[in-house]
Amino acid sequence: MEGMICMDQEVKEKYMKAGKIAGEARDYAAEIAKPGKKILDIVEAVESLIKAKGAEIAFPINISINDIAAHDTADKNDERVLGENDIVKIDIGTHIDGYIGDTACTVAWSEDYQELIKSTKKALEEAIKLCTPGTNLGEISSVIEKTIKEAGFKPIANLTGHGLDKFNLHAEPTIPNVSFKTSYTLQEGQAIAIEPFATTNEGAGLIKESVEKKIFMMLYDKPVRNQHARQILRIAKTRNGLPFPLRWVPSSGIGLRIGLKELLDKNILYDYPILKEIKGAPVAQSEHSIIVADKPIITTKTEKF
Repeated sequence: MEGMICMDQEVKEKYMKAGKIAGEARDYAAEIAKPGKKILDIVEAVESLIKAKGAEIAFPINISINDIAAHDTADKNDERVLGENDIVKIDIGTHIDGYIGDTACTVAWSEDYQELIKSTKKALEEAIKLCTPGTNLGEISSVIEKTIKEAGFKPIANLTGHGLDKFNLHAEPTIPNVSFKTSYTLQEGQAIAIEPFATTNEGAGLIKESVEKKIFMMLYDKPVRNQHARQILRIAKTRNGLPFPLRWVPSSGIGLRIGLKELLDKNILYDYPILKEIKGAPVAQSEHSIIVADKPIITTKTEKF
């Protein structure tokens, strides 16, 4: 793919605003995430901050701990707290009129995880340097893999970065964290998210889907009879195809589960399983959103990250 994607100034400004707020929200989440802090309190505080700053939530704040790589968030009345020996991925998405800022960082209080975290940050930095028009996508994946391995860790082979588009969190292209061959080249004006994931050498370097699911997305709008299913759909319809968590739905208990089952059985909803490292090894993640240019524009960059 060659050429240039037409991104007008208004769209660019929306990406920039969404990215700025996402970066500020990420930094705030990292600041308030402390041992003993409830996951629910962090998630609610950050989501409130995003709205107060004038953006909308692109996806529920992900707080993924230890071997959980992605797609975990707080439940309603969630009593889980962060532990001193946890490694915590904080993944945040905002949008302005559908134009998305997607960013993530990893925090830990044990020295055991600091080099692992640094490996993903370094891989992200090296990959961003290549986010210029005409770069073959395989070069970006190769430098991510090389940087993580040189630091003594394993990239997660089946987690990827991705393109961003209006109300579309996972647009083309898919950007693997390991080397691959492709003819795909970046175009000026593309919005993409680069997100290296890494684990220790005790890990498999792969994730698997778990049974548990807390985040959902509407695929189709179909009539349903169950009142709890209708409550879920009322929330889903406000999202323009973006994900939402069950804690935003007023229903709870067995009624909610029955309603959810109906929607999944009818293929009205898509679910996002919690993703875990296959061997139970700790996982770190770093992510920025970028607009491809001769000098790559990092929309989610702040002084802290």
